[in-house]
Amino acid sequence: MTSPDVGIFPTFPAGFRFGISTSAYQVEGAAAADGRGPCIWDTFAAQSGRIIDGSSGAVASDHYHRFAEDVALMKRLGTKDYRLSLSWSRIQPTGSGPVNEQGLAFYDQLIDMLLENGIAPMVTLYHGDLPQALEDDGGWLNRATVDAFAAYAAIAGERFADRVEHWIPINEPNVASFLGYGIGEQAPGRTLMFDSLWVSHHMLIGHGRAVIELRRHGAKSVGCANNHAPVWPASDADADVGASKIFDALWNGMFLEPMLLGRYPADLMPLLEGLAEPGDMATIRQPLDFYGVNYYNPMRVAAGDEDADMPWEFREVLGYPHTDRGWPVVPDALREWLIMFRARYRAALPPIVITESGAAYNVEPGPDGVIDDQMRIDYLAVHLRAVQEAVMRGVDVRGYYCWSLLDAFEWSEGLTQRYGLVHVDFETLERTPKKSFEWYAALIAAQAPSAATG
Repeated sequence: MTSPDVGIFPTFPAGFRFGISTSAYQVEGAAAADGRGPCIWDTFAAQSGRIIDGSSGAVASDHYHRFAEDVALMKRLGTKDYRLSLSWSRIQPTGSGPVNEQGLAFYDQLIDMLLENGIAPMVTLYHGDLPQALEDDGGWLNRATVDAFAAYAAIAGERFADRVEHWIPINEPNVASFLGYGIGEQAPGRTLMFDSLWVSHHMLIGHGRAVIELRRHGAKSVGCANNHAPVWPASDADADVGASKIFDALWNGMFLEPMLLGRYPADLMPLLEGLAEPGDMATIRQPLDFYGVNYYNPMRVAAGDEDADMPWEFREVLGYPHTDRGWPVVPDALREWLIMFRARYRAALPPIVITESGAAYNVEPGPDGVIDDQMRIDYLAVHLRAVQEAVMRGVDVRGYYCWSLLDAFEWSEGLTQRYGLVHVDFETLERTPKKSFEWYAALIAAQAPSAATG
């Protein structure tokens, strides 16, 4: 990929939001502080061999103790929009019952400080960190967790909706259900294979119930944050095309079609018999004020062996550069997916927000202390250009939230992958803005005359 001219920024419609994202377990640390209960990632990370470097989110980026410094960095960046998540077990240590007032007070302080600095919070209720006590009772496999989640949404809405405009109930339910409960790569580490579809269904009902509760408590804007990936067949062979079609229905359609159309994809119906109870699909299909897309890369899928656990396997996406995580960098896939998405769903599709997009490049400070992550600048430039081109083609995209503000705990990859615009020394916890930070700040400043916050 040739480096774009990063001195010439793409322009966007007035009101386009240039945000930044993090999640609670990945940045907060303070895992045992001030009444917080354990979550499934605490348990998962404590199991030998689960995290590549043996780390955990016990300290992470220590945002819990350093949030004032981090808000100051956001103000320096010039962003007016920050997407964060709440730690359910910090607010309700066991996922139900009495609230932990110290946990609520932490988020009160953070939200108030953001607003004082002209930064609008977008709050995600659940970013993968289920309270361990609920997992002990079956987790998302247990439909009772939906009721607990609705009660938690009501608590958060009652406390924060007077100051938080934008809300997301559940981040990436496909990742949480399939990787966490299906193949065990993420917490809680279960290997239910296709039985994890029950988890997906319960998360979707939880999404709908949370939308209802948030709106009941005054939330003005509620959307979603679904991970979407263009799915490419590995070849033109019928078997590969068929496998890619089924995987696309699972990874993408399983979540967007119930939210937007109130039904599951037709290609999946043989797998979903008996899943939905009367009224479930109406609960899931709540009107959304925005549709959040988390985009990282396309996937290339081939038919699996007949005796394999899954009927597909993944192949390398060839012909493109890769991030340090090993993911292909394909901005055209984002542009084309957005255009296809609009063409396919039209009136059912609310305005789109790119709620996550970013890349891991593990650049350390040079002898002069400068962190020259030009590859991240290139990544952001070409993906923002792809979004701009989709907007010019008529796709209603309202914002782009870069992942991430800080280097952080990156799930099963631990502390080995750096996505931040700000470098974190995980020994000293010192923050150092990278060159990409300054580039993103210049981009935001360049848009200021034509783009107001939304």
